[in-house]
Amino acid sequence: MKLKIIEKRNIFFAISGLIILIGLIVFFAKGFNKGIDFTGGTMIQIDMKDEVSVSEVREITDQLDKDAHIIHAGDLNHEIIIKSKMDLSNDERLEFFSKFKEKYNLEDKDLIQSTQFGAKIGSEIQRNAVLSIIFATILMLIYITFRFEFKFGVSAVIALVHDVLIALSIYLILQLSLDSSFIAAILTIVGYSINDTIVVFDRIRENKKTAKRKEYAELINHSISQTVVRSINTSVTTLVTIVCLYLFGVEAVKNFALPLIVGVIVGTYSSIFIASPVWYLMSNSKKLSHKRA
Repeated sequence: MKLKIIEKRNIFFAISGLIILIGLIVFFAKGFNKGIDFTGGTMIQIDMKDEVSVSEVREITDQLDKDAHIIHAGDLNHEIIIKSKMDLSNDERLEFFSKFKEKYNLEDKDLIQSTQFGAKIGSEIQRNAVLSIIFATILMLIYITFRFEFKFGVSAVIALVHDVLIALSIYLILQLSLDSSFIAAILTIVGYSINDTIVVFDRIRENKKTAKRKEYAELINHSISQTVVRSINTSVTTLVTIVCLYLFGVEAVKNFALPLIVGVIVGTYSSIFIASPVWYLMSNSKKLSHKRA
């Protein structure tokens, strides 16, 4: 399979640029749809004595907050944790619990926890996530520079920044809830994406040793053609697992699986269509040694 990635690089750059641009427009128009981890709100934990489906719980929570976040807890999923962006007073929380108490024959002791929480924890998560990404990116740049060359390292970092921006843009465009699960998924995406990119770069480096009569464009196209099937197969098998988690998992798992699905797709895309073309541009598309002589 002969691909012409370099010749069509501007198309791929334009696609990514357009998505990021739309994301920026939505950001200034609406901002992020921040989840309760970042906005603060109310948390209520109830022992239901038996496993109750999320849809059944929503029949009650929707009366108060249709965007309430519900997850199961406990060894047998007999407990539910309800998080809402609304700041409910103690009396309001007790009144809310009384609806469950009446419907499911619960007792006062079944209200395990009922608290308000602020957005401070969200700020800490954001700060730690940014620091983690910066620290990981610097280490990756050092490692790739040591194993390959500085231009490969910079290209890989640009591809990582691209992945994060695209994922954020998609969440902005679709107004998906941004919470701690998204942050965890982003950190996972960074590690997954760099793996694919290194595989492509390794093939370019190997082919470069014996490609003295080829141009960089042909060298990169040939290298990507050799690795694209491997990249796609790896991503598809990973996606199958994550999609199953999203379709059949509980809500907490779905919140983590969704950004992973986005990240795997974007990471595969960038390793093929962004990272190598960036290295090509940094190398000034010069021909190899026989042209420099």
